[in-house]
Amino acid sequence: MSKSVTMQDFPAFEIIPGGLNTGCILLGDHATNRLPPEYGSLGLGPDAFKRHIAFDIGIEPLTRALAMRLGVPAVMSGFSRLLIDPNRGEDDPTLIMKISDGAIIPGNHPISETEWDRRIALYHRPYHQAVGDVIADVEQTTGAAPLVISLHSFTPFWKGVARPWHASVLWDADPRAPIRLLQALGQMPDIVTGDNEPYDGALRGDTLYRHCMKAGIPHLLLEVRQDLIGDEAGVASWCNRLAPVFAALNADPELHKYEVYRSRTGPYEA
Repeated sequence: MSKSVTMQDFPAFEIIPGGLNTGCILLGDHATNRLPPEYGSLGLGPDAFKRHIAFDIGIEPLTRALAMRLGVPAVMSGFSRLLIDPNRGEDDPTLIMKISDGAIIPGNHPISETEWDRRIALYHRPYHQAVGDVIADVEQTTGAAPLVISLHSFTPFWKGVARPWHASVLWDADPRAPIRLLQALGQMPDIVTGDNEPYDGALRGDTLYRHCMKAGIPHLLLEVRQDLIGDEAGVASWCNRLAPVFAALNADPELHKYEVYRSRTGPYEA
């Protein structure tokens, strides 16, 4: 059974149980397109919730499949990024988007300071508390740094231009896990892998910055193209592809050591 917390009868996060002694944790910041009932649809039509503006397509089933295959715990957000984005810092102006990829979000504009703070308190902070708690549980169990793997997905096209990558590894300044993953994916002849494409992995205040970069915990963020994991067959294929790679990374003792790297976004706050 998975564990979740309820905020006014709505889960802010879900924890998929796994072996804390494995030393590995999966994260799904944008796993779902769900909204608390009190927010309705934020004024959007149903098609908006099938798009990447609401969630990372394919990541919820892929996270579940990998967690089961690897026997590791996972933490997934329980709310759509349209409500509030868990992969942004609390002081990030894009934390609650007013417009996303051309879609105006009526329920987010105008928004009062009280409502902004309420969404942080009820959804954003509980998710990050859960991430921090699971990391701490693994650290206490193993006596070492965990390997944290964050899973995301990206659209196959952007502004009418096809994206050639099948997957992409995003990272800031800690090269340990990303370089090893890039090397492993690079040995797959049928896979085109991006290195900090189509996004840059250095995002101040995001989930991995907050929980891993500042603490020196080895980590990586993998993006998979959404059309490749949009159905059960695609999810199964990528689970089969990634599970042995992640298992090999997790077996590397160098990826269970603490080492703080200076973020490309600047010095860490005191």
